[in-house]
Amino acid sequence: MANPAKALNRRNFVSALGATAIGSGVFVNPAPAKESTSPNERLNLAAIGVTGRAAGNIKGCATQNLIAMVDIDSELLERGSQAFPNARKYNDFRVMLEKEAEKIDGVIVSTPDHTHAPAAAMALRLKKHVYCEKPLTHTVYEARTLANLAKANQLKTQMGTQIHALENYRRVVELVQAGAIGKVERVHVWAGAVYTGAKYVKAEKPANVNWDLWLGPAPERHYCADIHPFKWRSFWDYGRGSLGDFGCHFMDLAHWALELRNPERVRAYGPKVDPVSTPAWCVVDYHYPSRGKKPPVRLTWYDSGRRPKELEGLKDKAGKPIAPWGGGQLFIGSKGMILSDYSKHMVLVDGQQVEHQAPDPWIPNSIGHHNEWLQAIKEDGETTCNFDYSGALTESVLLGSVAYQSGVELEWNSKKLQVTNSEEAQQLIHKEYRKGWQL
Repeated sequence: MANPAKALNRRNFVSALGATAIGSGVFVNPAPAKESTSPNERLNLAAIGVTGRAAGNIKGCATQNLIAMVDIDSELLERGSQAFPNARKYNDFRVMLEKEAEKIDGVIVSTPDHTHAPAAAMALRLKKHVYCEKPLTHTVYEARTLANLAKANQLKTQMGTQIHALENYRRVVELVQAGAIGKVERVHVWAGAVYTGAKYVKAEKPANVNWDLWLGPAPERHYCADIHPFKWRSFWDYGRGSLGDFGCHFMDLAHWALELRNPERVRAYGPKVDPVSTPAWCVVDYHYPSRGKKPPVRLTWYDSGRRPKELEGLKDKAGKPIAPWGGGQLFIGSKGMILSDYSKHMVLVDGQQVEHQAPDPWIPNSIGHHNEWLQAIKEDGETTCNFDYSGALTESVLLGSVAYQSGVELEWNSKKLQVTNSEEAQQLIHKEYRKGWQL
């Protein structure tokens, strides 16, 4: 492999938190991608994962040259590669990245959560630009590592929170930052998806699935039914349930509008912890510190059908109860509220929707979430969900899982990546990789 770095396990991670090795990018292949000489030049890209969400990401980059594709499922690889007959096909991203290193400019990572970080980290160390699906990583430490690698190697990155590119989020950010509802110290965020009930059920492995490669850094286990290709989200070893799937989408707006990064305290509530399955529901309280003149913020996350009681009694302009609101955000300010979701928003005063004067737009509309990444590579620009921004967002989301699994109200020192009040919780900031896999 191009990166012979020693694997970092959970035990030596705890003792190495303050070391400069975190995301230093020391182990770098000396062959960077060639610089584009024209904004119109087509980039050479490789895709890790080819169907489902991965197909959407590939489509978003279809204006470029897709020269290599990877999937651990031979049937999915054949299906996903039909539109790209000239793309070279692999089943191990490590082999692909090593063999194609001198030919590719960027890598699209769309695997299950537990393999995001090892795939993205290897690409970044090879000095390849990376687009990676959300959540950026499976552990807090992995998120910080990717952010540091991207910065050290001056690479263009984007996390796949495609909703960030929609116009509605921009208009909400402008309202909040223009002071339309005064100072905001309280935010509620919720999503309805339910991921739970996971059980390991031993089964005969299909011939088309390379199970060892699917497991990647996760603990070795016999093939289990109902995990690949999607139900892995309900298993702690591979996903983070509803919070992991939707936290980066819905908490993104609050992070953006209020310029949040790292909470100081995190506490979670839910049913008794199951060692295998993510919970039937989870509520997480995040306490963020003041940022300059901006006051501290308490953000509460709800999933799996839980919703904030503050939604009760809210009315539209006609005085009628607001219809059941799906996943979304409720910003509570000193002068009013903003209720929002992916595509719409409204301002409320005293619990009722009001006409409001929107500020003149100052956040340009996106050219497209994938196009932001492609243009940044070609023109040495920047993306809106680069790994610095999205890494901090992912860290916050994943701290909710740490708080829930540990049962501890976390006191969090972001600079040191340390839970200062619980060694048990600290062990969940990272995980031990299976032999043969590394970050």
